[in-house]
Amino acid sequence: MANPAENNVKNESPAQENKMGVMPVGKLLFTMSLPIMISMLVQALYNVVDSMFVARVSENALTALSMAFPIQNLMIAVSAGLGVGLNAVLSRALGAKDEKGVNRAATNGIMLLFICGLVFMLGGATIVRPYFEMQTDIAEIVESGVDYTTIVMLGSMGIFMQILFERLLQSTGRTLLTMVSQGVGAIANIILDPIFIFALNMGTAGAALATALSQVVSFVILLMMCNTKADALSIRFKNFKPSLKIYGSILYNGVPSLGRQGIASVATIIMNIMAQPYGDAAIAAMSIVNRFMMFVGSAMIGFGQGFQPVCSYCFGAGMYRRVKEACVFCIKVSTAVLFVFAVIGLIFSGNIVAVFRKDDMDVIRIGTLALRLQLCTLPLMGITVMGNMTPQSMGYGTWATVVSTSRQGWFLIPLLLFLTPAIGILGIQIAQPLADIGTTILAIWALRLIFKDLLLKEEMSE
Repeated sequence: MANPAENNVKNESPAQENKMGVMPVGKLLFTMSLPIMISMLVQALYNVVDSMFVARVSENALTALSMAFPIQNLMIAVSAGLGVGLNAVLSRALGAKDEKGVNRAATNGIMLLFICGLVFMLGGATIVRPYFEMQTDIAEIVESGVDYTTIVMLGSMGIFMQILFERLLQSTGRTLLTMVSQGVGAIANIILDPIFIFALNMGTAGAALATALSQVVSFVILLMMCNTKADALSIRFKNFKPSLKIYGSILYNGVPSLGRQGIASVATIIMNIMAQPYGDAAIAAMSIVNRFMMFVGSAMIGFGQGFQPVCSYCFGAGMYRRVKEACVFCIKVSTAVLFVFAVIGLIFSGNIVAVFRKDDMDVIRIGTLALRLQLCTLPLMGITVMGNMTPQSMGYGTWATVVSTSRQGWFLIPLLLFLTPAIGILGIQIAQPLADIGTTILAIWALRLIFKDLLLKEEMSE
């Protein structure tokens, strides 16, 4: 007997039905994921471009930007985490064809991120100077850092609203539109940086202002798209009522993403501390490897984020078989692509590390071995990402949090603390691959339980 929800879908015309319920899974996931993957890479350009231009101002100015990065990363983590939580809530409401629920979720999500933006704006006016003075007594670094970070935090509403409206559009399947807005924002940043930094002689403050304004540009474009494009959300604040239930659901679904990014920062700090006795070469080598693997990982996360609204929509619509089909497809494709990438990376590992520090043989030696070890477990990343994204998209926040925090929290940090004193620098190099294996086992367990639950739901609906 067919699933009633699926029968309802079939009885609707294609024009009425969201593409996430009718388009072939493979085509759907590629059209959803590719723009998000590109958007995430474009998003990374903001910091890269700022660093490139600020490096021409002075070495101390560039150091100030490095010290400011944790605060920027926290802003992105909070906004992205809450955005992912809102995406899951919205997509399930869309799948259930709950129009009122969609608007309630969207308006409450906007209000929640608006409040978070206000908190960061308040922080920009109060805590920035003590933050930098705690880390250094070099006046130029402090002043440059204060100038940059204050403007970034006071302009935080731009990044919060930008990421929020990206998620609103992604929940409807309009991922290409988010890529367009990101591209326009990145181009604006590239144009404005040299104007503000050099032409107007604003230094680091100019870089911050260029970034903040570029994010506002992206937000305005996204806002226009949300209210004008077909199949996009039309936000209506008429009869708006705050909902603690919706806030709780957004937070419950968003904590896994927020936790993953927060714990990753802690793990990086611990890794640097453990590498310190082995010299600057060890710290530099692991930094290079981590940056390279994070770049690869961001693309994989983008693929997973393209899967999320599909999963949430189909789960909300009662299309449980389609949820499993999409998850399995993502695992197969990502594993195959990552395997090919890993093989190529293993061949050219030394060359990859040398691009960053070509004249330091110690860095190349340490980094090459660490990179090769991590590339050996790279194909497993597809399973771990799906083991996080699938329960998160379905509202199983506990399982999602356990899986998302395990890679660098439950496994990596303890391994670093145990293996480094035991076997030296090899412990640092091998800790991440071992953590990846442990996380994969946990993710497989979680997915098996989820698939069993989907089967039960499907049988009950027949």
